[in-house]
Amino acid sequence: MRFTSEQRLDDGVLEREFTLGEIPGTLWTPGSAGSSGAAPVPLILMAHNNGLPKAEPRLVARARYTAACGYAVASIDAAGCGDRPRTAAEEQARAELRRAMRAGEPVDEIFESFIGPLVEKAAPDWRTALDALLALPEIGGPVGYSGWTAVGIRLAATEPRIAAAGLFAGGYVPRAQREEARQVTVPLLLLLQWDDEGNPRQRALDLFDAFGAKEKTLHANLGGHTGTPWFELEDGNRFFDRHLK
Repeated sequence: MRFTSEQRLDDGVLEREFTLGEIPGTLWTPGSAGSSGAAPVPLILMAHNNGLPKAEPRLVARARYTAACGYAVASIDAAGCGDRPRTAAEEQARAELRRAMRAGEPVDEIFESFIGPLVEKAAPDWRTALDALLALPEIGGPVGYSGWTAVGIRLAATEPRIAAAGLFAGGYVPRAQREEARQVTVPLLLLLQWDDEGNPRQRALDLFDAFGAKEKTLHANLGGHTGTPWFELEDGNRFFDRHLK
């Protein structure tokens, strides 16, 4: 892992850009992390839905707030995400998706054609980043995951270092991950926007039923896809406080 820049933000959080091979990432740590006598802090991996970039403003705001609450927070542009190169097939699928959405046509099969492979490529990059992040002296675990549901299911089901997961029901979840959800047994918080125009409500409720966790909580709020209330971030941090601190 090579840090390429750093800046101390107004809230005391240290923001550092890094590269890990071909993987670009950002790490936010609280002001006290790494100082003499300070204990290592827990880590939260934070990803935006369906491969949007790590620099997306809503993700950055969530990350900064969570870091100020005492967590190390890391986000990466995994393979095919953010500004990372995409295959011609992926670009074609995204173009077809935009066309179908403008035309009001069904889009599930188009989502399947690129979100499923995107999860398969992204999950190994997240594991690589997790290995490097946990080697830093200021980070000690445990580890939580927050954000993109499809890749979160894959990591929570297969990565034993993930101790709790907070997921957003607004992103498309491929059929394979809907089945894989039964293997997710860590404590879970699922956020649902009741009027999400791009994600059928019943599909999200069925997904919540499918999770194998004995402790799982569903928070539903009125509003569309980007209308998640800010207080859900505060509640999400309290969820992670219970399981990571």
